[in-house]
Amino acid sequence: MVLFWFRRDLRLHDNAGFYHALKSGKPVLLLFIFDSDILCQLNDKEDARVTFIHETVSELHRQLEQYGSTLLVKYGKPLEVLKQLVQEYGPEAIYTNRDYEPYARERDKQVLELAEAHGMAYHSFKDQVIFERSEILSQSGTPYKVYTPYKNAWKKSFEQSMIKPYATEKYLGKLYQHPQTTVPILAAIGFSKSSIRTPAARLAPAILESYHDTRNLPALDATSRLSPHLRFGTISIRQAVALALAHNDTWLQELIWREYFMQLLFHFPSSAEESFAPKFRNINWRNNEDEFARWCEGKTGFPLVDAGMRELNQTGFMHNRVRMVVASFLIKDLLIDWRWGEAYFAEKLLDYELASNVGNWQWAAGTGADANPYFRIFNPDSQIKKFDKQYEYIKRWIPAYGTATYPAPIVEHSFARDRALAVYKAAIAEALS
Repeated sequence: MVLFWFRRDLRLHDNAGFYHALKSGKPVLLLFIFDSDILCQLNDKEDARVTFIHETVSELHRQLEQYGSTLLVKYGKPLEVLKQLVQEYGPEAIYTNRDYEPYARERDKQVLELAEAHGMAYHSFKDQVIFERSEILSQSGTPYKVYTPYKNAWKKSFEQSMIKPYATEKYLGKLYQHPQTTVPILAAIGFSKSSIRTPAARLAPAILESYHDTRNLPALDATSRLSPHLRFGTISIRQAVALALAHNDTWLQELIWREYFMQLLFHFPSSAEESFAPKFRNINWRNNEDEFARWCEGKTGFPLVDAGMRELNQTGFMHNRVRMVVASFLIKDLLIDWRWGEAYFAEKLLDYELASNVGNWQWAAGTGADANPYFRIFNPDSQIKKFDKQYEYIKRWIPAYGTATYPAPIVEHSFARDRALAVYKAAIAEALS
């Protein structure tokens, strides 16, 4: 018997590690762990992502019952859970799909050591990306630090066979047969059901084919909502890329951005905690806590910023164009450390994924690889004229906009712009001195 451990791949169809476990010729015991090391860091005990994971795992459990099997669902520290299962079941091997975040890499290193200590094989597979780790490198053999040449190399290296789905359905009769188990209720892992729902991915051709024309208009709600499903693996990256190739190259480029950020974090894990560009590691941030609170609450007096923050707080989603405006405002207009904004998004976003979140925040801050130049600062009012000129999106999330109850602007933009430029230039000068 072998064990397959579900993580960021919560589906039976087209799952690389699961497929290889089934092909091993041994009965496959299936496992999911609610990781207490991660869950204990979540302050909101009605976290919508935990609710979504719980519902998805419960659905997997029901699907597996149709094949006379079940899913072992545990809560605890992964290494301790696996030690217990090794003693109880004695699997010959552990199968799983690779994860590239710093915490996951350290966790999996410990699991590999556990397997070796017990004479078990440990097999991990590429599943959440088309290209991983060092598969796309520059001609000098170094990781790309600029997106466009990475994208070009990605496309040049891509082959159609890379998106062929793994035919797991053929082998579902090889699951380990054991007494039925149950999925712990949310309360048993310290959470309760969230009122925020994770929307289904919208992958209709009409949405994808018009994506390049509509993606910057938040009032249209014309995006795919795919990102939470890629984050937790309810849809495979191979399916997503196949759709993008069939319908929209701009959408494909967004999927490549995701892999670009993942390879950056893999090769430069410290970028999760400090500015990628050394010259910006000593910016004299203001970090005014009252202004940060007003930003979080959507009460800055800048309507596009406030609409975005209210959408985020109420739904766990924010339109990508608005994310850029919101991030630029926090960093440049208020001179608040990008890490504060990254951490707030980490608490709220349904699609929170470390590499993309850090990459995008550093892009907005001008501190990352291939970032928006530090001197290019979004004007929140100009962004309205370009992307929400009828104020449809703003009025949807701020019913009081235009009334006396809507707050006055927290800062004057042109003044804030000049202040930010001076602070950034001072940081550069200090780095060069």
